[in-house]
Amino acid sequence: MRRRALAAALACGVLAAGCTKVEPSGTTAAGTSASSAPNAFTIPHTLRIGDNQDITTLNTHLGTALSLSNIASLTAAWLLKSDIHNSPVPELATEVPSQANGGISNDGLTITWHLRHGVKWSDGAPFDADDVVFSTNAVLNTANNEVGRDGFDLITKIDEPDKYTVIFHLRKKFASFWPTFFATGGANPSILPKHLLGKLPNINNAPYNALPVGIGPFRITKWIRDDRVEMEANPYYFRGLPKLQHVVYHFLPDRNTVLTQLQTGEIDLWPNLGVGYVDRVKAIPTASVAEFPGFLYGHLDFNMQHPVFADLAVRRALRFAVDRVTINQKVNHGAGIASATPITPVSPEYTPLALEPFDLARANALLDGDGWKRGADGVRVKGGQRLALVLAAQSGNADGDALIDEVRRTWAQIGVSLEVRHYAPALFFALAEQRGIIYSGKFDVVFFFWGLDPTGDLSNFLACANIPPNGQNDDRYCNPELDLALRGVLETYDPVARRAKVATVVHLLDEQIPQIVMSVRDNVHAYNHDLKNFHPNAIAPFDQMMDVDI
Repeated sequence: MRRRALAAALACGVLAAGCTKVEPSGTTAAGTSASSAPNAFTIPHTLRIGDNQDITTLNTHLGTALSLSNIASLTAAWLLKSDIHNSPVPELATEVPSQANGGISNDGLTITWHLRHGVKWSDGAPFDADDVVFSTNAVLNTANNEVGRDGFDLITKIDEPDKYTVIFHLRKKFASFWPTFFATGGANPSILPKHLLGKLPNINNAPYNALPVGIGPFRITKWIRDDRVEMEANPYYFRGLPKLQHVVYHFLPDRNTVLTQLQTGEIDLWPNLGVGYVDRVKAIPTASVAEFPGFLYGHLDFNMQHPVFADLAVRRALRFAVDRVTINQKVNHGAGIASATPITPVSPEYTPLALEPFDLARANALLDGDGWKRGADGVRVKGGQRLALVLAAQSGNADGDALIDEVRRTWAQIGVSLEVRHYAPALFFALAEQRGIIYSGKFDVVFFFWGLDPTGDLSNFLACANIPPNGQNDDRYCNPELDLALRGVLETYDPVARRAKVATVVHLLDEQIPQIVMSVRDNVHAYNHDLKNFHPNAIAPFDQMMDVDI
């Protein structure tokens, strides 16, 4: 799940995750007013979205890009979505399972899904429990190149007492069930149509991956690779027709191009824009801006398979040598919080954690005391290992590059060399089976953002069992104490008790440093001021699109 000043976030209320700063009457979140006159470039009932993050697949089981999640939120099949307050709401399920309504058993090991009647896929075929059972088994099928099986691997048995009821039996309690089991946000898998995929040995190379059939207000009509995805209103959607008739999702070369096309009116919406562009989009007279607390956190990950990172003193020194406060103000333009914890302050699971200060003297003293000597070129050496690191970065990301430049400058002052290698977004985020950079571990250090689970679960990023290709633990870090704490979060349904367990995880992450938490980021969306009724949430901004129009 995805995606401020601390005072502003707390003013919204720590327990009210996702209160937005979007104001009525054309006033942007930044407090500036957009013109009420219609824009000449607006195409009635057609929404043009611009994004610099390209994709390699349209199947949510096989890809993790945020742009794919956005498209899938509009078109794919989900049991649950999220409302404007980031709370789960029924989509293909008729209710959100809980212990109060009997959807979760008293022992927490059984979850019952009741499904809507009369629903059709976007090709007109009927939807029922067979599709949910098939999709669950698809995740568990090791022949499929699934992004991850975290949570699904707890399912021991699936019952289908009738065509509108599915029961999951679990090995362990799983408090993160609602954002994991076929709900929008993050890199979650959607429900797949059994009638199209059920007879295949695996889904890896199915034609479906390039032109999927889903159950959403829109359906995909065309994917022109490296260019755009075209969508139209879905005539079979059970809620009826949305007000928009067409959506076009453009993949643009870089963020400067996205900015230019927003200025010229070639696109109407830039979702989750880079924070380095916030001031510039607020200055566009034909645009409005929505800015609000989100669930995205930025992090510098260490590849723990690299021998230098086995030394905790090195990891501590590298963190002391990153000026997170200055980076947040200078690079992020204050659109977020320099943070020691990945948990957003507007999450119910938030617990404050002191930010370790920027201190080059302490960093140098740590390395000196640990036996790291400066070589003739100024780079430190110990036992034949040089502190010469390779950082993998996404191309076309100007604010990411600015952050990396700041890190490289300060790390050089403690005797660390940093070489930066850029990769196209599609390759950067591709699966290990596709030789993707992150999941294949082709880096010493990597920087990007994670969209967090709204229940405070960090296991997919940190648990031993989720090292790629089995999950998204790209740090490749495995620690039994941390694993135990992560399980405690997953097995606690009560939100108050879970908060204390999340705090334990966060403190261990802060002590062990397999990654440097950089910041919790605001969600910022810039859009044509002719776009009406666009109320994005912090988990999946395109979940509530029926009344949106332009």
